[in-house]
Amino acid sequence: MAPFAFTYGPRLIAGSGRSAELGGLLPQGRCLFVTDSTVRELGLADAALASLDEAGIEAVIFDSVEQDPSLATLSAAVEAGQGCASVVGFGGGSPMDVAKLASYLIATGEDVDTLWGVGKATGTRLPLVQVPTTAGTGSEATAVTVITVGGSEKRGVNSPNLLADWAILDATLTLSMPRGVTAATGIDAMVHAIEAYTSARLKNPMSDLLAREALRLLSSNLLRVCTAPDDLDARAAMLLGAHLAGVAFANAPVAGVHALAYPLGGHFHVPHGASNALMLTHVLGHNMHAAMPLYAELGPIIDPSLEGLGQQGRAAGFVDALARLSREAGVPQRLAEVGVGAEHLDLLASEAMKQERLLINNPCPITQDDARRLYEAAL
Repeated sequence: MAPFAFTYGPRLIAGSGRSAELGGLLPQGRCLFVTDSTVRELGLADAALASLDEAGIEAVIFDSVEQDPSLATLSAAVEAGQGCASVVGFGGGSPMDVAKLASYLIATGEDVDTLWGVGKATGTRLPLVQVPTTAGTGSEATAVTVITVGGSEKRGVNSPNLLADWAILDATLTLSMPRGVTAATGIDAMVHAIEAYTSARLKNPMSDLLAREALRLLSSNLLRVCTAPDDLDARAAMLLGAHLAGVAFANAPVAGVHALAYPLGGHFHVPHGASNALMLTHVLGHNMHAAMPLYAELGPIIDPSLEGLGQQGRAAGFVDALARLSREAGVPQRLAEVGVGAEHLDLLASEAMKQERLLINNPCPITQDDARRLYEAAL
């Protein structure tokens, strides 16, 4: 066995209603509570906020986080959190990403522009708890935060010091997700598992184990939560699957699908899960010659009928099964559906090349010409 290193995720609390235990996980003092306006309006945070109050912890609520959070939003959160003793990220990937980086910047006072990249955040953050309300991003499990800079470019900070102390998986918080969000975030989580399993860098037996189990949980429950949204067991399985996929890709990083998805979010404000779904099968097709054995291993997890086929049949069946799941879940299938046309192909291909930290993890190279061809195929 080749040598490897593996970092487990945050300490985990899972179960229906357990977000009401939040107050017991934090130190005394003011707490910056990072969320978004929709979470507040739906009342999803009420029990958690009540638990803070019962614990004598004053919540400083910052609920202005938008999809694909900007540098200005991060700065505003840091300003709001001055003097706080802890931070909570409560919501989808965007609030949790802002919470991660805010907890570090409040504690250290460092300039975020010195932190972009891998391993540059070496200081000590404030105590941090993450509570996801979607089953997709896995952000509660990772040490990566992604911020939109200059209106369209996504930049990341990746450091073990951003990993949360605790994560709470409370499936009741996901019951109000609309079908479209449920479907897109579910596909997003599946992409995390797939790209971790096939990553050209840092793939290891532990990340493989978690990626396979995540893919099993996600693929077997995605359509169920889309058609029976009140099925709490299926919701819990999706939330756990997304978390396991998050731990997997925190160790074996994601690659080409994400690299091509990011410009769709940055320039066209396509939700991240939908962006991944739009590019998934096209990038897998590009990777097939390099990743066929691995795709063949994953195929029967999604479609057991592939078990008896040869390697090529299982790998091709894997991509077909993913395309079928995506269609049946109801996520957008073509770039034209989200406002992208042929006139945007050069821009997208050029922007994708900026995602070097992701492209180096792909099973095979993706050039700018490759990226343009893949976007064109997705039109």
